[in-house]
Amino acid sequence: MTDVLFIATKRPQLGLFADSLVKFRERGAKVYLAGTFRVTSVAEELTHAELDGVHQLPRNLNKRSSAMRRKAKKSPPGMRVWMQSHRDRWLRQQARTAHVIVALDPGAVYTVWRLAQYNTAAEAHFGIAPALRAVDRLSGGTLRPAALPPVGAVVRDVRRSVSGLPAAMMRAATSRPVMRSSVGARLWRSAVAVPGMPGPVRATASRYVAEGMEEAGRISGAAIALSAAAAKVTDPALKAQLLHESAMTEVSKGISPRDLGKAVDGHLAHADDQYAKGLYESAAASLYRALSLGFHRVLHIDQLSSPLAKDAEGFVAPLQKSPAFRAVALPRGRKTPPKSPPADRPLRLLVTTSNNANFLQHILARYEDHLGVELRFLDLAAHKSLKRIAWSAPQILEDRLSDGTSEYQRDVERLMRPHLDWADTVFLDWSVGPAAMLTTIDPGDTRIVVRLHSYEAFTRWPHMTDFSRVDDLVFVAPHVKDLVTSLVPQLHEASAPRMHVLDNAMELQGFLRPKSPDARFNLGLIGISQVAKDPRWAVEVLNRVREHDERYRLLLVGNDMNPKTSKATAEYLALLQRELKPLVESGAVVRLGPTDDVTAALTDIGVILSSSVREGCHVGLMEGAASAAVPVVRDWPFYAGKPHSARTLYPEGWVVASPEEAAKRILEVTATEESWLDACKQASEHAVGTWDWSVVQKHFDELFLG
Repeated sequence: MTDVLFIATKRPQLGLFADSLVKFRERGAKVYLAGTFRVTSVAEELTHAELDGVHQLPRNLNKRSSAMRRKAKKSPPGMRVWMQSHRDRWLRQQARTAHVIVALDPGAVYTVWRLAQYNTAAEAHFGIAPALRAVDRLSGGTLRPAALPPVGAVVRDVRRSVSGLPAAMMRAATSRPVMRSSVGARLWRSAVAVPGMPGPVRATASRYVAEGMEEAGRISGAAIALSAAAAKVTDPALKAQLLHESAMTEVSKGISPRDLGKAVDGHLAHADDQYAKGLYESAAASLYRALSLGFHRVLHIDQLSSPLAKDAEGFVAPLQKSPAFRAVALPRGRKTPPKSPPADRPLRLLVTTSNNANFLQHILARYEDHLGVELRFLDLAAHKSLKRIAWSAPQILEDRLSDGTSEYQRDVERLMRPHLDWADTVFLDWSVGPAAMLTTIDPGDTRIVVRLHSYEAFTRWPHMTDFSRVDDLVFVAPHVKDLVTSLVPQLHEASAPRMHVLDNAMELQGFLRPKSPDARFNLGLIGISQVAKDPRWAVEVLNRVREHDERYRLLLVGNDMNPKTSKATAEYLALLQRELKPLVESGAVVRLGPTDDVTAALTDIGVILSSSVREGCHVGLMEGAASAAVPVVRDWPFYAGKPHSARTLYPEGWVVASPEEAAKRILEVTATEESWLDACKQASEHAVGTWDWSVVQKHFDELFLG
């Protein structure tokens, strides 16, 4: 057995890397990857590529001495990587036993050279092709990778492509200058789709082409090349992989892929093929990729639109046609019904979540002191073993496909049964990974209550949850319930849980405080950390009212968006910053940033905005209304015109269809102090009388105790 250790300082091109790993595994090699890039971002995909180990090397020198950091600043990049990594115990141990040590990029060359000084028996190389030849020598094999010849040879006869050219020549033939030329790009796109080319060679060629096009800025061209190659490949697994890479090429740049449907269908086809053969692990892996791609956050969360908003049922229709997915969605039910609340002792209530208790504060406080309830709180993320099983999507899918007792199911049973045996009722907040995990086992006679907010509707998790093992499903708004029930057919079956709509627990009475003298002309937006909040809409409203009166200002409360979330988020943030800059400099926009005292911030806000494209109930708006700020709510585009929407959630007059209508409402309501104060009073009375915890807690009492 030959041990190969790869070192990388930047994320490898996963398609090419995974393809190369197959060749190492064919030669019986064990392969490990250590990187100073953010390894967690690709660890799962690399695991699917059959790596024997992935390790995160130190990404900086923050924990080293100041003298070392000063020295590093004066050193070449490659030497800095070594200074960061050379104390890493895993790296030194792995390098000591490796037969081949490989630098995947120039930044790793110096580190590989230094490691080779400690293990003089190992071969040290730069690049995959030399490493593969080294493994051949060590194992006595004779296999060699195949690749396309340069452009000129392709013009003469692309079907003579299996010539074994090294990667360097292939990259030169598909380099940035070639791909910047429309002639070169068109030629290579055609080349990867010519008939008669072996599938693996076609895949390798298309990946080189896609890499060159990406470097040349031709993102859509790269996706088209991979998709065109996939159309000519007959192997279901390879076809699905190429289509996936095609879609991810665009998704990674914040673009909704044109061939998303083909990519999802490719994974589903492979999943169905593997499921029919009883290969459940492979089928689960393909299903996982189909769901992860179809419900990628760039498509639904980091954009101002979503395919689900346009045609939810049509979007998930391909899933319902897949035998493998139907096996996952099959209701398993429970052997015994949940027991009635005890009459001779307090109800044992287990409230649980995973690292998100944002909406549980008042619920926990009430039932902690309730004479009729014995309360326990469980944060799954606080326990390593529970956190691991709560988010193990591939294992959940494999368990559902095998329809038996898997090792994963035994882990869930072992770790969750003590909690289920204690509780009469489990209240699980957020219908995400933990809900899918918990429903892999029969809960016995314990009642299971799950709350679904809004975010979950745009994720894969409801499609992986066995709702026949949930007794009550709580939604935060009618329009969210409509969307989810249109996406999940299981919720229409006889085994579906009882469904409720309960408002979030909010203490609103304390928000009513005297407003500052300038509040009448201050518009406020609470929460701007997601693209879905669409603060640019609020900026447009501000600009329109300032055309009439320059006393109007916009106050922004909350954290900025994180540009690292996705390329789509970064692009939106860049546009927003450009629009805000002159307004901030002139004082028309005031950025208050995050605060722990929203109540105090609201004393300066006289008009509270909801500029979002989608919301569950928009807590920030409700708090603003309770504080006696006039609500101006955009008719959330994701739900506008549907049976339930912002217009059915809020009183008539609060909701507007456009920035023009929003500006008109603001100017009319704030025209005089008397009209403004009257509108403020009505808003506060409605908010407190409808959504305050003193009102809503009765509904939770009925849910748990009634």
